[in-house]
Amino acid sequence: MSRVGLVALAMLAFAGNSLLCRLALASGAVDANSFTLIRLCSGAVMLYLLVTFNSAGSSTKIPTSQQSWRAAMALFVYALLFSLAYVNLGTAEGALILFAAVQLTLLGYAVFRGGRLSYRELAGAALAFSGLVGLLLPGASRPSFGGFALMAGAGLAWAVFTLIGRAGQAPLQLTAHSFYRAGLMCLVLLPFVLFDHQWSGYGVLLAVLSGAGASAIGYALWYLVLPSLSVTQAAAVQLSVPVWAALGGIVWLDEALSVQFIVASLIILSGIALTLVKR
Repeated sequence: MSRVGLVALAMLAFAGNSLLCRLALASGAVDANSFTLIRLCSGAVMLYLLVTFNSAGSSTKIPTSQQSWRAAMALFVYALLFSLAYVNLGTAEGALILFAAVQLTLLGYAVFRGGRLSYRELAGAALAFSGLVGLLLPGASRPSFGGFALMAGAGLAWAVFTLIGRAGQAPLQLTAHSFYRAGLMCLVLLPFVLFDHQWSGYGVLLAVLSGAGASAIGYALWYLVLPSLSVTQAAAVQLSVPVWAALGGIVWLDEALSVQFIVASLIILSGIALTLVKR
């Protein structure tokens, strides 16, 4: 499959994950700590099965322990803060804060490392982000400081997870080992889950679909394609996630289709295309 196709599949998985998380937490079907624990553990089980039945040469490589522990810590922090933040944030302001933090972190890292950012990539990233603001800002309200801090922290952790993937080898193995270790880190959540949990069959199902489906498979695809992307491209393509999530809301949740959505989506996708096309 082409690089663009892999990127598109990964972004669709991310959007599905956002929808599942929103459905679970907004409806009160499960609490944030339980959602995080079930999501990461079910993702670890799915990746174990994928690694076991995958006979490709790259799947036999074992990532370094230090690399997978760093990725696991970033993954755990992202998943936990993301769930906690959406308890107090609406969808629009949460997405704005998350992707602004991701993009600023990735671009700041590239500049810090002395990377050369082309004018074409920067223009594309700026265009895509302006479209994101146009899509989400009218529906956003002023966030609480706690919600803002949690989602900004989630964006920083996800940017770290992305950077580790760009430098890593054996993407499926690295993703799997990251989930295994993140699952172990979930032990710190057990006291909260056991004594202050809010579970329902519907909430558990959504968390499993988020972990075993959207997270495990989506993150493995993301790590597979990341080495072929520049930092600017990796930052820009993720701005398409709110578009696919909003489109999913239109299709599955009967949300309204507006002219604002169409125009903003075209701006975002045009900016992303500008970062991806060759000269």
